Amino acid sequence: MKLTEKLFLNKKNKKTILNTIKKKSNEIFLADAGKKVEDIIAQVKNKGNRALISLTNKLDHNEMKISEMKVKPEEFEEAKLSIKTDMFAIIRQASERIEAFHKNQIEKSWFVNQEKGIVLGQLVRPIERVGIYVPGGSAEYPSSLLMGAIPALVAGVKEVCVVTPLGTRAKISPYLLRAAQELGISEIYKIGGAQAIAALAYGTETIKPVDKIAGPGNIYVTLAKKQVFGQVDIDMLAGPSEILVWAEEESNIDYVIADLFSQAEHDEQATAILVTTSEKIAEQVQNGIEKQIVNCERRDIIINSLCKNGKIIVAENKELIIDFINEFAPEHLELQINDPWPYLGELKNFGAVFLGQYSPEPLGDYWAGPNHILPTMGNARQFSVLSVHDFLKRSSVIYCQRDKFLQDRDKIARFADLEGLPAHANALRIRK
Repeated sequence: MKLTEKLFLNKKNKKTILNTIKKKSNEIFLADAGKKVEDIIAQVKNKGNRALISLTNKLDHNEMKISEMKVKPEEFEEAKLSIKTDMFAIIRQASERIEAFHKNQIEKSWFVNQEKGIVLGQLVRPIERVGIYVPGGSAEYPSSLLMGAIPALVAGVKEVCVVTPLGTRAKISPYLLRAAQELGISEIYKIGGAQAIAALAYGTETIKPVDKIAGPGNIYVTLAKKQVFGQVDIDMLAGPSEILVWAEEESNIDYVIADLFSQAEHDEQATAILVTTSEKIAEQVQNGIEKQIVNCERRDIIINSLCKNGKIIVAENKELIIDFINEFAPEHLELQINDPWPYLGELKNFGAVFLGQYSPEPLGDYWAGPNHILPTMGNARQFSVLSVHDFLKRSSVIYCQRDKFLQDRDKIARFADLEGLPAHANALRIRK
């Protein structure tokens, strides 16, 4: 039995294949975790620190005290001394590249004299306080800290606090702490899961509530973000990682397989898909997976991911591939084909696209500069990559001089009359 299922795509079965892939994703996302998350949020909302620490210790199998929840200054100093200088130099360089990219997204307030007597404008201001969720527990993700916090700081957010689960580890990653210190962030809490999202949304005796929550997490984090939306703003609802690789006969098979593995190793629920018009490539990749999996450190996760959600799809033509990609709207899209640029105009829905054989997905995860916090589960059709814009709010400015107002008053009042709102009309006509 092959690890990855092979399917043949044509016009008649395109919807069926898409629905099969989406159904698995939705089953994961809409699993019976909602009620658990609702209960966790209620506990934290009603009991504050007491519930927060109790839930954290129970779910993470830890014995942390309330006084140990916030990272102390001495922990930052200890982290500074324990890291490898050359490794942190790489993190710093990545940070600089991410900051440089996001500075291009800065928006400015503007005003216009649209016509004589009227001044219109838009004030662009940063959100006051933001919470960044950084996944953790069994792994360390300094890159997610950089990707979540840097756009907020570039936007001008004054207060950035970070939550990250300690899990069964004794300490938070020293590289994460050092990276936070470098960014000027000192408010970090050793908590994760739905309880951390609840604490950020409603606050506790220790944690001040935020205005917006951003950052990736597991299904419990995502469902918690969904449930607190309205109390606070959120960046997006993201599910397990996805990659779709378009390859043809000129593609390097080893590169294709390596990139499929790079996302499958994230999570057993991750989705890794190859699309091609070449049955030869499909066969080579399917067989190559069986051989290369033997040398993977996280092979158990990769195997489970590929068995559950991995697909090799052979399409009748390239037009079908383009339609399939636009409907699937993958988080990560790789075009490992000769001259990928002409297709960029036809491909509309994806979180991030990687063009050519030397632009692998991890280049975007760590180094290139664009954000790696991306929409999943088809949400790239309507959601955007995390950016500086997510941490800005826009307010309208309207000023009208007396003469101009009197010139337009009756027309506006008639519009209010049309909608059956006489008090609106009166507010206009009363101004003589």
